[in-house]
Amino acid sequence: MKHATEPDHVIAVSTIASRTKTLKKSSLTGVYWGIGHTATLLLIGMIVIGLKTAIPEKVSLTLELFVGIMLVILGILSLRDGRHKLARNDETEYTNIKSLIIGFIHGLAGSAAMVLLTMTTVESYFQAFLYICIFGVGTIIGMFCFTTILGLPFILGSKVKKYVPFICSLAGAISILYGIFYIYEIGFKDGLFI
Repeated sequence: MKHATEPDHVIAVSTIASRTKTLKKSSLTGVYWGIGHTATLLLIGMIVIGLKTAIPEKVSLTLELFVGIMLVILGILSLRDGRHKLARNDETEYTNIKSLIIGFIHGLAGSAAMVLLTMTTVESYFQAFLYICIFGVGTIIGMFCFTTILGLPFILGSKVKKYVPFICSLAGAISILYGIFYIYEIGFKDGLFI
């Protein structure tokens, strides 16, 4: 469950949760994110573990870079929606698909670490499958709980219509700033650009 509250996960999901009108929709944002995250970890993880290999560091860093880029894009979209007062995106199906895709991207980025952790922890392919599934269920539950709590101020703030653009803009600005920081960290501190 702790994994669900990593800053890049929280910020990405908050850009979507800030647009929801109900607590149920906010909570489902986290569930769909968790499903996407888990599905990707399971698919990539089982393939890599089955091949008894590892994901090269440059590939892993590139996948992490995509998360930073995604955060910047999500932030720009939230700023745009807040500015144009389009913040109340109530298209549940679209919101769920967006959450799922964001979860897929986070799952890709986290797959190298998950494979390494799984390979050093379990002894069989079936145990690896169970390990990733249990980790995934914990992540889904964690993100469900988090987006339920995160949704409360957004839902309450949306009751006063004048706050809606501010809420979306704030979520967007935080996402852009953290995305830029994340790109810098991956590119320069971790050495992808060097």
